[in-house]
Amino acid sequence: MIRQKLGALLANPKFEYFILALIAVNAIVLGMETSKPIMASIGPMLIAIDTVILWIFVAEIAARLIVDFRGFWKDPWRLFDFVVVAVALIPATGGLAVLRAFRILRVLRLISTVPALKRVVSGLLSALPGMASIVLLLGLIFYVFAVISTKLFGDAFPQWFGTLGESAYTLFQIMTLESWSMGIVRPVMEEFPLAWVLFVPFIVATAFTVLNLFIGVIVDAMQSEHEAESKAEREAMMSETEHILVEVQSLRKELAELKTALVEGKR
Repeated sequence: MIRQKLGALLANPKFEYFILALIAVNAIVLGMETSKPIMASIGPMLIAIDTVILWIFVAEIAARLIVDFRGFWKDPWRLFDFVVVAVALIPATGGLAVLRAFRILRVLRLISTVPALKRVVSGLLSALPGMASIVLLLGLIFYVFAVISTKLFGDAFPQWFGTLGESAYTLFQIMTLESWSMGIVRPVMEEFPLAWVLFVPFIVATAFTVLNLFIGVIVDAMQSEHEAESKAEREAMMSETEHILVEVQSLRKELAELKTALVEGKR
């Protein structure tokens, strides 16, 4: 009986909206806790609100475990909720005080609660296998250009290209196009006028080509996720339609039998 009542409560859309509202309030409270003036004035109240919301989340997780214990551990999104809430329960005292900062992870429960966010994350996760080969290609490009730039510019610009690691980091900055021209490339070109022959192909290969491949893989994965979801919805609708047709045929048969019985009764 208790399990059925809990199941009905958890399946109620109003309960989902209530949890969403709590997540939003909790995010605002955690943000306010970062302000020293606010904490000095209403700090105890914010901590009390945060604690109450946390225990409501704990009660929700417990209720889901009671309703479907085995299914809970098979659902990756429920496991995500469990981990996020469990992190907030770790005692944040002494050396573990830094873990208090991770309480904001509870806001990430929006991902498992809002269907649109869940679809986006599912698409990103499904894109990871296809991105592995692109990551490998990008790593090879970085390694080749890091070795070349270290050998060419390491002595003149040790702060940027002194070691392989520093060269890789500098090339990463160039790839992001953050102060790459005036900050790095032009100073290098004052010493090595033909340095652009190295940097321009690197930017074209990474910032414009490989990163667009990342975007293409992600978009393709999200499109596949959307198509799979649409197919599942269509199949569910077709199944429901077939069920309705079976019921209609059954009703027609019963009506025909009733009509026949009434005719025979009049005779």
